[in-house]
Amino acid sequence: MRKRGLTIPEIMLIGGTRVALGIGVGLLISRRLSRNQRDRAGRMLLAAGGLSTIPIMIRIFKKPELDSTAA
Repeated sequence: MRKRGLTIPEIMLIGGTRVALGIGVGLLISRRLSRNQRDRAGRMLLAAGGLSTIPIMIRIFKKPELDSTAA
C-alpha cells in the first residue's frame, strides 16, 4: 500500500468536500424545500464538492511516498 503524509489543512479540505457532497445529496432527496430550490441547491453543492475534490486529489497524489521501512 502506498502511504502519503497529509497536513491538517489538507485533511480539512478533504472533509469539507465530503460535507458539501453529503449536503448536496441530502438536499436532492429532501422534502422540506420546494422542488426547484432543492434541485438548485443540491446540484450546486454536489458540483462544488465534486469539482473541488479534483485539485485536492491531484495535489495529494503528486506528493512523494513515505518511506515504509523507516520506523
